[in-house]
Amino acid sequence: MASRGRRPEHGGIHPELLYHVHLCFCLPSSRMIDIQTRMAGRALELLYLPENKPCYLLDIGCGTGLSGSYLSDEGHYWVGLDISPAMLDEAVDREIEGDLLLGDMGQGIPFKPGTFDGCISISAVQWLCNANKKSENPAKRLYCFFASLFSVLVRGSRAVLQLYPENSEQLELITTQATKAGFSGGMVVDYPNSAKAKKFYLCLFSGPSTFIPEGLSENQDEDEPRESVFTNERVPFRMSRRGMVRKSRAWVLEKKERHRRQGREVRPDTQYTGRKRKPRF
Repeated sequence: MASRGRRPEHGGIHPELLYHVHLCFCLPSSRMIDIQTRMAGRALELLYLPENKPCYLLDIGCGTGLSGSYLSDEGHYWVGLDISPAMLDEAVDREIEGDLLLGDMGQGIPFKPGTFDGCISISAVQWLCNANKKSENPAKRLYCFFASLFSVLVRGSRAVLQLYPENSEQLELITTQATKAGFSGGMVVDYPNSAKAKKFYLCLFSGPSTFIPEGLSENQDEDEPRESVFTNERVPFRMSRRGMVRKSRAWVLEKKERHRRQGREVRPDTQYTGRKRKPRF
């Protein structure tokens, strides 16, 4: 699970300063934006939110608001938390629709209990596993984060945290502190056999234990379950929402397929699926 190159959290630089430098000298490419959007879409899918109901969500490590923009496009309201003022300033310049809060997730989430209907996080939680100061204890910071997250979520809701664990020990540290804080759940792994495309999604439940969503696979007709923590299947999934026209036939078909993967009851596709109805007199 360790990456081949040097991980950014190993540079000994505080994330606030690191992302300020990154924002000044490295503009996000269209590929990076596309990857971020896809991961946000996958995280939102794993939240298993009610159909056609706007929800109030929390985005941990929101950065410049790329994930939040996706949440807004899906009709949800959201609050973003990030440690980097430069990233939040960029989000303000982009005129995103969500609310923004400057803060360190390792010091807790400052909201009232039961505030949010769900939470997503893209590539942020692994930062808590590294100490940038002698006074920082990764285990304590992780527990503070998960305990406060458990508090601010509505009972029965979910949190989906996409992360890049360095190794099995780091993954165990994260899941142990989440369980200690009261969460249940498990890990969903996409692209398990791909060195570049492998993605880890920690799915946490703030209420009674429920099913862990299935991992993605190119062979959806197989009977073998794909909801365990680690799988041996190669799953080159392509989420082609980018560029789709909202309410178009392709958009409707993709949404129905996503609901089928979530186990929902969906009507079969016909020649009339996604067709606009004529206005009535």
